[in-house]
Formats: sequence, structure tokens, C-alpha cells
Amino acid sequence: MVGHAGAVLLHRVADRTGLVEGLRGMLAASPWRLDRANVLVSLVVGIALGARNLRQAELLARHHAVLLGEGASDSTLWRMLGEIDDRARHRIAKARAGVRARVWELLADGDGGFPWLVILGRPLTGWTVIDMDATVITCSSRKERAAGTYKGTWGFHPLAAWCANTCECLAMMLRPGNAGSNTASEHIAVLGDALTQLPRGYRRKILIRLDGAGASHALIEHLLSLSTTRRKVAFTSGFTVTAVEEAAIADLPEHAWTAAIEQDGQVDPVAQVAELTGLWRRAGWPDELRYIARRVKPSRRHAKKLTQFEKATGWRYQLVVTNIRDLGRGVPGSHHVYFLDTLHRQHAVVEDRVRTEKATGIRSLPFHGYARNQAWLLAANIASDLITYLQLLGLQQEAELSVAEPESLRAMLLHIPARLTNHARTRVLKIEQSWPWAKAVVEAWERLGAIPAPA
Repeated sequence: MVGHAGAVLLHRVADRTGLVEGLRGMLAASPWRLDRANVLVSLVVGIALGARNLRQAELLARHHAVLLGEGASDSTLWRMLGEIDDRARHRIAKARAGVRARVWELLADGDGGFPWLVILGRPLTGWTVIDMDATVITCSSRKERAAGTYKGTWGFHPLAAWCANTCECLAMMLRPGNAGSNTASEHIAVLGDALTQLPRGYRRKILIRLDGAGASHALIEHLLSLSTTRRKVAFTSGFTVTAVEEAAIADLPEHAWTAAIEQDGQVDPVAQVAELTGLWRRAGWPDELRYIARRVKPSRRHAKKLTQFEKATGWRYQLVVTNIRDLGRGVPGSHHVYFLDTLHRQHAVVEDRVRTEKATGIRSLPFHGYARNQAWLLAANIASDLITYLQLLGLQQEAELSVAEPESLRAMLLHIPARLTNHARTRVLKIEQSWPWAKAVVEAWERLGAIPAPA
């Protein structure tokens, strides 16, 4: 009997996407009996299956030895993580970029094509969308570089960038818990790492979305400098509303406000948006920027946080800064304030990516040392991508499984038991036919097997 038999799907994804060979080509030779690529993939698969430390990853690998071959011990995993320094992370990033290019090529050649984002029924064809956000990872002990967070907890405050088109984690930086929310240098570093992860054909039109932490002079000016004759970079970012902004909003005539549109295209009955750019320009900020004001009827949760101006008007105000004048002929109406408001608010899906990452190994970092926790974070990012590739390439025709979060996917697909038998010199993994998702497992195996082996 084999538990967690869905591990075979993860290993097949790693093989067919070229992850194993890519890592083997980038990582230096090892004096160990097992090569570094297989050791790292063994850990990645263990994390994808739910392992939260090296001991659990080793036990899973030992159990699957009869099916997948001998795995790495926890001491080997410990040594491997300790050897992942800045140079190794750079080489692993190059391997991940190669895998990503292959996966995106497979998606583009597939029946559904590459998954372009759709806003208000209009596909953003050609636009690669990057969402940036930070989160808090708590810990119960004084781990190296852990510190108090802005939420009053203790731990770390990593900053990451995800591709909204495919839900992949492009880059993540582990930071102390007291790291600033709007530190421009760190945003620029993470964004730079994310851009290098994009395949060359998908760097021509890039849309970057940030919350209010991105509204700093240095970052906004950096985003404006990214556009070239060959690359167009658009962005939207939250913007802090102070007394200065409230005074400008107060000058808006009532007819300037128009109804906001929800993601499903319906009119939002409690929110309105308006263009603030023509009536006000923030001193010291670049002239290319547009400012979109949004007001919404406050909920009971926000009642205690309202300013005097908001209490007087009965609205709660938000501000978005962007350089978007028009996204091109392929996206009609993209200059309207309601479209830009909806486009920016769709950035909220980044919370789903944060939740997915935390369910795939980073809810708590297992080591005392900062370097090994940073290496574990990298392995967890790869594990999250591996699950995403399984859904994009193997489960794209399964409506429920293709969008399932990691814990649901484990319960339905990855953690299923099976019986390993031998017949005619062939090993057969038998899945109970009464299992509701047994057919999905078989079809995913066949779809992944149909992908040509990487050259």
C-alpha cells in the first residue's frame, strides 16, 4: 500500500516541465551519493504534500522509496539547505525561469491559450500582470532576525511578487518582522527579480499592481523609468489619503462622481469613483500620474477609523495613483476611471496567493538560522509553483480541481492511497475506483505524460 500516491503526479510535473534537469544543470556537483537536484525536488514534493519540517519530508520520501526511488534523509536535506547561498539562489532562479518559459509555451500552445486577465469582460491580451504584496509569518521562538511586526506579533515580514495570469510566485524576499511596509529599495529588488523570471516574449507589456505600500517617491519614479521603446510598463498603486488629499476631494463637484463597477460587471450600489487629476496634482510627484478617487459607504468595521472629514461626508475615501492613459486598442474603455478602479481592486486576489503560499510550507519557518529559513522559503515557492503547474497542465479540464487550494487538492488528489503491484515486469499503481476523483488522477497522469520530454 502506498499513501499520498498523488506524489507521482508532482514528480511527473517536475520531470515534464524540466525542473529536475534544469536544477541539475545549474547546481554544482556534490560529493554526496545523491545529487542536489534530486534532493531539492524531494524536499519540494514533500512540502507540496504538506511537510512542515525536514523530518516530515524525510518520512514521506522514505515511504515513497518503493515507488519513486530512494529519497534524501533529513541530515542530507539540512546540508543542502545550508549550501544555498546567494550564488546558488541566483542559479536556482535561472533554472526556474527556464521551467517557467517552457510551461508558458505549453500553455500558449494548448487549447485554451495563455491565461490573459479579463477585466469587465475585456481580456488584457498581451499584458503580463504582476501583483506585489507583503505578509506576516509568525513564530513562537526567538529565531534569527525575527522581530516584532506591525500587527503586534513576532516573526518575519516577507515581500513577494506573483504573476496574476498563472498564479505563480515570481520572487519572494524574507525580511525581519520589523521591515518597513513601503521600503522602496526592497520593492525594487523584488520587482527586479520578478521581471527576470518572465519569459522574453512576455516582457513587452507589463502591468504592475501594488497596495498603498508602493506609494513612495523612489518606487513610483522607478516604475515610470521601466518603460522603453520595446517595453511598456503600466502600474496602479494605492495612495495614502491625508488632509491634503481630503481637501482636494472636497473640491470635487458632485457630478464628477460616477458609479463604481464590480468585478462581475454590475454597478456597485455603495461605491463611486471620480477623476481627481485635473483638479489637483500632488506637489513634488511626477506629472505623468493620474489620481483616481473612490468613495464607499463605510461598514461597521471601518466606523472607528474614519477621519473627521469622512464622518462629516458619510463616505470612506481611497485613492489610486496610476500612469495608465490607455491600454491600447485591444482593451477599449481602459481610460475610464471605473475601469481603472476595477482593474486596481482586482489586485485583492493577491490575498489568495498569500494564503496558498502559507498552506504550502511558509505558515511557520522551521529553523532558527535565517539562512536556512530563507532556503526553505525558496523551496516552498517552488513547491507552490509545482502545484500550480499540475493544475495548469494536468487538471485544466477539471473545473473543481483546477482552482482548488492546496489543502483541498491534497484531500482530493494528492493524499489518496493506492496499491502498488507488479505484472509482466511492469509496476502498476491501482487506485480505488469508488474514489470520486480516481478518474481525474488517471486523466491528469495521461495529460502530463503526453507533454514532450524537455530537450
